[in-house]
Amino acid sequence: MGPLQGIKVVEFAGLGPVPFSGMVLSDLGAEVVQINREANAPEINLFAPEKNIPNRGRRIVRLDLKASADMATALRLIERADMLIEGFRPGVMERLGLGPELCLARNPRLVYGRMTGWGQTGPLAQTAGHDINYLALSGALHAIGRADGGPTPPLNLIADYGGGAMLLLVGLLAALLEAGKSGQGQVVDAAMSDGSALLMAAIYSLKAMGYWSDRRESNFLDGGAHFYDTYQCADGKWLAVGPIEPHFYRILLEGCGVTDPDPRQQWHPKSWPTMKERLRAALRTKNRDEWCALFEGSDACVTPVLGLEEAPTHPHNQARQTFVEHAGLVQPAPAPRFSRTPAEIRSAPGSPVSSSNDWLTEWGFSDIEIAQFVSAGTL
Repeated sequence: MGPLQGIKVVEFAGLGPVPFSGMVLSDLGAEVVQINREANAPEINLFAPEKNIPNRGRRIVRLDLKASADMATALRLIERADMLIEGFRPGVMERLGLGPELCLARNPRLVYGRMTGWGQTGPLAQTAGHDINYLALSGALHAIGRADGGPTPPLNLIADYGGGAMLLLVGLLAALLEAGKSGQGQVVDAAMSDGSALLMAAIYSLKAMGYWSDRRESNFLDGGAHFYDTYQCADGKWLAVGPIEPHFYRILLEGCGVTDPDPRQQWHPKSWPTMKERLRAALRTKNRDEWCALFEGSDACVTPVLGLEEAPTHPHNQARQTFVEHAGLVQPAPAPRFSRTPAEIRSAPGSPVSSSNDWLTEWGFSDIEIAQFVSAGTL
């Protein structure tokens, strides 16, 4: 089992960063109980449950939190939990009668994780939004895209998952570690807008030092530099090229058969447009896989841009088992790796962790109550 074996988590079902956080906690060994709503709840039917990868590895309990008996069940689960994670708008959990003040009164060691777009406070706290909106206010979205076009949405990887779920997880684990020392839990207020801004720390520092322009595609990490960009090959497929260091840069040029009149100009923006055209012309002379074979094993920092069908079959990904097939579904494997307590996928999406219902005994429920849950289809 993973390093979080023995940790109990109550997750209130939702979309985006909360189920992703629950997935990671489960992969790492925590026992995650997802409190879901009735079968017609939108978060259940939006995607095919059996293929919704972030929902893998859960114990699933369906509760109507407006019913007193189901509310009592939720509270009893919370009393035994180490963590709670929820992703509703500010005030929703309080209106349900499950706000942090009440939950911490019943379980003083509880780490109460709150995931929102704008945070629990501030003028936008009650406003709807999505990844693209949180990125827009952080400065990140403005920086991504080509100079001759508008900003490009980078999927929903930055705010939902990088600035949202990952920082929620950091906060949860930090608060859990502190609770082990103090005996007291606390609220973790994780906002995707805050997290997106934090991920831009290095870019803001480059701007402060005068090394970053606020104009897209004019900097060394945004496609402005010829040595950090994507290039199309003869077969229409793409390469990612990123030899930032001068000695790696020389390997790229040699492999492409391109000579730089003055390699010392690599970091001078005035030389970038000309060199980019030369690299673009050179890399169009061979197919993508031919270039990959030529640069294989070198430090030229050249890799193929793989589609979702190709990525799981790449030799490096296969060697590390970066993708695995579980219950007939190809999916990313748990990460990171642990030498002594490896992470694992505990069950397929849409199905509970396979075991008896003995786990409910550990959460404080009697045999009679468990039988009632089974009879009512709660589990």
